[in-house]
Amino acid sequence: MTTLHACTNADLHCHSVVSDGTLSPELLAARAKANGVELWALTDHDEVGGQARARDAALALGLPYLTGTEISVSFAGRVVHIVGLGFDPQNAALVAGLHATRGGREARAREMAAGLAQVGIKGAFEGASHYVGNPELISRTHFARFLVDSGVCSDVSEVFRRFLTEGKPGYVPHRWAALGDAVRWINEAEGLAVIAHPGRYDFTPTEEYALITEFIAHGGRGIEVVTGSHTAAEAQKYTETALEFGLLASRGSDFHSPTESHTDLGRLPDLSGRLTPVWQALQHRVQRPAP
Repeated sequence: MTTLHACTNADLHCHSVVSDGTLSPELLAARAKANGVELWALTDHDEVGGQARARDAALALGLPYLTGTEISVSFAGRVVHIVGLGFDPQNAALVAGLHATRGGREARAREMAAGLAQVGIKGAFEGASHYVGNPELISRTHFARFLVDSGVCSDVSEVFRRFLTEGKPGYVPHRWAALGDAVRWINEAEGLAVIAHPGRYDFTPTEEYALITEFIAHGGRGIEVVTGSHTAAEAQKYTETALEFGLLASRGSDFHSPTESHTDLGRLPDLSGRLTPVWQALQHRVQRPAP
């Protein structure tokens, strides 16, 4: 069995058409392999429906694979994402929990469309639906793609800034999972829970400390240090955070689309050699190609 080292080119955070990405699991596996990824995980939002396809495609290419998902939770009035890695995707409690978290997205999406209609943007629900690979997971990203392609905005960032963040016409909150529930689902499925891209949440130091300590208290064990949305300074900050709290370090591009994502699969800086990578604790959960 090949040992995974600290310098392994692991990309443990990306999305396919099963949630809000634009590529199939099979195309993502091929892109990861072509970009030199040595350990890969597909982490669709609140969904494990693409796991078998991703695993089979990866193993056929000789690419070791870890199961993954990204669960949306509510914490301190914000949406926080928890990545689960190396779990059993057929675990009943995990599957039921993810299904419950997905519930209500269509009703929320119709409310978003109604808000956009009030400012003159008609047919947004139907338009966004054309971009959805999984109807249970219609999201703000699908609305953003519709508004860009229809010429309302020049890019996805402008859509979110003008229409889809709190206080804007198309923003509708959603009740996500509780932090403790998400970590419990992952742990009960024999996986490992990781705080995704912590630099994105704009928490105060007190709020961030509360998130990390509560996460650990529930059994969470990892934190993303190197991600597509972290600056070099943030990667350094969360290197020190991981060391301070004794957390395993993860690495992932958060890749969604060749035309939208700033960081491609596998194109990330290495983790600091001072850290313990999450994949070293998951060696026994890695699915490897047949010899």
